[in-house]
Amino acid sequence: MAAPSADPPATGTLVTVGSPTTPFSQNKQNEPTVAVDAHNPSVVVAGSNDNIDMEACNAGDPTTCPFTPGVGVSGVYFSFDGGHSWTQPTYNGWSARDCVGPAACVPHAGPIGTLPHYHENGLVSDGDPGVAFGPRQGANGTFSWTNGARLYYSNLTSNFNTTKRTETFKGFEGIAISRTDDPQAAAGGDASAWMDPVVISKQSSTTFSDKSQIWADNAQSSRFFGNVYVCWASFRSNSQGQALPTPLIVARSTDGGGTWVQKQVGPATDNGINGQPDGCTVRTDSQGNVYVFGIGRRSGTSYQMMYKSTDGGAHFTGPALLAPAVDPGVIDPVIGRPVMDGVAGARNDLAFAPSVDIANGAPSGTDATNQIVLTWADGAQGLNHEQLLMMSSTNGGASFTGPTAVRLTSGDRPYYTAPAISPNGTDVYITYNAFTTPYRNDTSSGRGLVGVILHADVSGGTIGSFSTLARGVTGDPRASSQNDLQAEFLGDYVYTAATRAGAVGVWNDTRNAADCPAIDAWRLSLRTGTSVPTPAPQTDCPQTFGNSDIYGAAVSDPTP
Repeated sequence: MAAPSADPPATGTLVTVGSPTTPFSQNKQNEPTVAVDAHNPSVVVAGSNDNIDMEACNAGDPTTCPFTPGVGVSGVYFSFDGGHSWTQPTYNGWSARDCVGPAACVPHAGPIGTLPHYHENGLVSDGDPGVAFGPRQGANGTFSWTNGARLYYSNLTSNFNTTKRTETFKGFEGIAISRTDDPQAAAGGDASAWMDPVVISKQSSTTFSDKSQIWADNAQSSRFFGNVYVCWASFRSNSQGQALPTPLIVARSTDGGGTWVQKQVGPATDNGINGQPDGCTVRTDSQGNVYVFGIGRRSGTSYQMMYKSTDGGAHFTGPALLAPAVDPGVIDPVIGRPVMDGVAGARNDLAFAPSVDIANGAPSGTDATNQIVLTWADGAQGLNHEQLLMMSSTNGGASFTGPTAVRLTSGDRPYYTAPAISPNGTDVYITYNAFTTPYRNDTSSGRGLVGVILHADVSGGTIGSFSTLARGVTGDPRASSQNDLQAEFLGDYVYTAATRAGAVGVWNDTRNAADCPAIDAWRLSLRTGTSVPTPAPQTDCPQTFGNSDIYGAAVSDPTP
């Protein structure tokens, strides 16, 4: 198992501090992301899917807990002490926060805990967040850290108005970017600190853009210092993200996110034999080379794939097939998605998607090793024997060592993973969510979910043994929920950002949530065909049912 650290592991700090503990689904957050300002590491920003402004289940039909039309879910949180404490601003936008029943919900302009300026621009912030800091552009067009830093927030977006004649863009889901140059003002609730969102995806009437990630070239040694890159999967059919074709898209901006050029990377063909990379991650090295990773299929086998650009994202070569990968879990018959923890469990579609970081020496780039680290949760050993696998490259992705299994605490079944390597390449950190119980064939037995941060030293490109720096309080994932209540829900990823002195990791956490036996019985009935009444969560469940949170920890390098 992972060796204990010299000091007791941290148990984590609540990141989603604005979230109420009740009712569902206002108390629901998942899919955390985090970024550290390389020029000022005390400034840290996190994002998540945050239902804080949704209507309560008791509004209207008490057995339904819908996503309120027009209400955004892209939550943002700020820390100015390196990730040790957090604040969540309140802005004004389209809100259903006061729709607590029994009357049906009528959303309106009001307080929101998510990104501002979406409703006013005919848009809805739809989550799948990514955050990144880059340098600001000066009046002469040159990027420099002396100008300050710019925060970029990528997320999915849909039309606030749903009729074709009033829609802002074509298609079901697009990719939008929000930006601020003043995190302190933004954290204080000043919406004017944020620029209006920019829709960067090229959309047709059948386009569903999905699973985006963002990165800013933040190493001053780079030939393309200041460029910003976003990758995503473009589902080009009338299927809302469920069908074909699905090319990998990379967009780049050279002017601080005001304008974007979109590039299709690789073919669009997607079928049972060959599939294009999904669950993408994008990074740059100290010279400005761009690397895009994803999980795709060739000849029926899933692989970790890599594309590379040496000209600032104008052209890409690849894909390089790095290693085969197996999605853990089994298919749940009701939601049609793989689950790991048990019947009616939380989907894990992208548990085996790659998460990547590069030691690019930011902010200067002068001490970069450009070592690449890549991790994922793999199911090749079978149910209840999942592994956290890691690969590494010290030659710009020309070759990789591994994959090797990272030793975890006994009983931990890795669910989502996220590595980060210090900018100077001396330390690797991994944040992971894990289930601590074996797969359950019922919904009545307790289950465990925990968040963990590991650390290992790096010497000459060799990654040493890992120790545990943070280990959260175990909670029961049965207490999380899809809005339709049919299964648990924990999203698609966790995240880590590293500095020369330590790292900040964020994870999904259910320590403050209460399991609901009525929901458990109903979920099982959907799979067995038995007759069980549909529960009304606010009367049939404990108050804190559904209270999934984002927790995190700021950890220090134990061997500086």
